[in-house]
Amino acid sequence: MDLQTLLHKDNLDRKDLVTLLGLTDPEDRKALYDAAYAVKSASVGRVAYYRGLLEFSNRCIKDCLYCGIRRDNEEVERFDTSREDILAMAKWALDNQYGSLTLQSGERQDEEFIAYVESLIRDIKKLSDGKLGLTLCLGEQTEDTYRRWKEAGAHRYLLRIETSNPALYATLHPQDGHHEWTVRKHCLDILRDLGYQVGTGVMIGLPGQTLEDLADDILFYRDMDIDMIGMGPYVVHHNTPLGKQVVAAGENTPEAQQHRFILGLNMIAVTRLFLKDVNIAATTALQALNPLGRELGLKAGANILMPIVTLPKFRPDYLLYDNKPCVEDSPDQCRNCLSARVASVGDTVGFGKWGDSPHYFREHGNGAKE
Repeated sequence: MDLQTLLHKDNLDRKDLVTLLGLTDPEDRKALYDAAYAVKSASVGRVAYYRGLLEFSNRCIKDCLYCGIRRDNEEVERFDTSREDILAMAKWALDNQYGSLTLQSGERQDEEFIAYVESLIRDIKKLSDGKLGLTLCLGEQTEDTYRRWKEAGAHRYLLRIETSNPALYATLHPQDGHHEWTVRKHCLDILRDLGYQVGTGVMIGLPGQTLEDLADDILFYRDMDIDMIGMGPYVVHHNTPLGKQVVAAGENTPEAQQHRFILGLNMIAVTRLFLKDVNIAATTALQALNPLGRELGLKAGANILMPIVTLPKFRPDYLLYDNKPCVEDSPDQCRNCLSARVASVGDTVGFGKWGDSPHYFREHGNGAKE
């Protein structure tokens, strides 16, 4: 089957996904990205929606082998953002027409943290008169915790599965009983059952990962009825077990990084072709490997951007990986820079709109909130 026929095939199968993910020729990849952009235009529109990313604490009980703020990284200076500062940044996001805010932190499961987040959600909803959409990215929690946060006003939740392959997942986490793939998947099931718009995603280009694994990740998104996808190429953090392993093996050369970057774009495009009306983020990890990473992500089919609104003084201590972009920028600089990036690819910014996943509302039979 020739490429153009494959790109316009109605029902791609696993073999088709593997073929498309493996495209390396520049002309073939351009055809893939153009086809994905056309599907994006028809299914979700040529609009990029902002999720102001507020990283409010880097304290974490998990010890994931790839993550710069893992529990055992003693080089990291731990911080907590005050309630007043969080609410001030939420007000800034509202005043600057960010339709939505994402609250992200290291993972904690204690009652003090749970209650703090619950009250924060209520405060942000009150401050914005319900106008700010609210996504949480706060890790694995109990059903009761997820319910409390949803009743307080959160409506989207991002919990990355990292990989749909349990054996590969085990290589990314210590085997201490606190990093179980089945637990993570169960959390996604709970979130969907509670009525959240559910987001997940994977790292792309991991050691030992195959094109078949990535194809299975896309099938996992479909089978789990995922509404929004935040995925990006694996980017090394120098002071982590996995990062040190990759560097020692000579797998972090510019050529290796470029390979992971291309795989990241291919994943966005193939996912857009396969799932059509989900939200897909052009993540900062793309820009960590290529200065034009997020623009190219948009051109490959992504429609969500997550400009950082974390307080500048805390940004250097929230580094999940090396070379994270925008660490030195102010929130105003991030806003203006991203707006220019969006315009450069011919998209517009959905200022003041939630930008909910059309897929969610197609499945639930009611209209999306602008």
